[in-house]
Amino acid sequence: MTLKFTKMHGAGNDFVVIDAIRQSVKLTPEQVRAIADRHFGVGCDQLLLVERATRADADFCYRIFNADGGEVEQCGNGARCFAHFVRHCGLTDAREIRVETAAGIITPRIEDDGRVTVNMGAPRFMPENVPFASESPDLTYTLDVAGQPVEMSVLSMGNPHAVIRVADTDSAPVTELGAAIECHERFPQRVNVGFAQPLDPHHLRLRVFERGAGETLSCGTGACAAAVAGIRSGQLQSPVEINTRGGMLTVAWAGDESAVYLTGPTAIIFDGELSSTFLS
Repeated sequence: MTLKFTKMHGAGNDFVVIDAIRQSVKLTPEQVRAIADRHFGVGCDQLLLVERATRADADFCYRIFNADGGEVEQCGNGARCFAHFVRHCGLTDAREIRVETAAGIITPRIEDDGRVTVNMGAPRFMPENVPFASESPDLTYTLDVAGQPVEMSVLSMGNPHAVIRVADTDSAPVTELGAAIECHERFPQRVNVGFAQPLDPHHLRLRVFERGAGETLSCGTGACAAAVAGIRSGQLQSPVEINTRGGMLTVAWAGDESAVYLTGPTAIIFDGELSSTFLS
């Protein structure tokens, strides 16, 4: 039995999206890793499963799996691609949908210019909600990484994020430092690590090392976390245009407990089928 899929990207953050409503889908972590492999599989940062909602107040449910096969709570660019996908496949003709995720309900909306905006909910700063090992909340924390102090902001956008301000994203040690912080003992569920370079109050350059995927060309929740951290510290002002290696994202946040809105492009690359031999 073959398995139909669609390859998509949102500002370079790429996904294999699978309709689990009109076909039966049961994937093991090993199969997810095989599909995500860029040499022997389709290749992607994350795999997204489109499922029927389990709640009366949602239109769909979607699940997110990183390239290492692990399931995670949230993905901003994935949510935007999800909205494009369900319209592309004829599963809905609505321009705004309510989607059930492991992090709660989100509401992607197709804009007039074709970009997709998603209400990512309010950021969470209490250490236990990230989760992050700290006795009290603060604007920034200093983490000991291989004997060196690293200052960062820590918050949750439905998934855990650490944001480090850097002078130049091009020369930032994203791979080495990102990998070390991702698995740091103070982050019991690991963490996504953003390297943010403010350019002016409304512009930011960003690279993100994602847990379970490594550095990606773009990270939607990482963009939200970086913008929120900058606005909260007074370095940035909403809205913030975020230049990632895969494209431009826009983040708006009014502060306090208000929702964060992420806007950006999405694209379908191709539709395909995975053979039964590949999946066996």
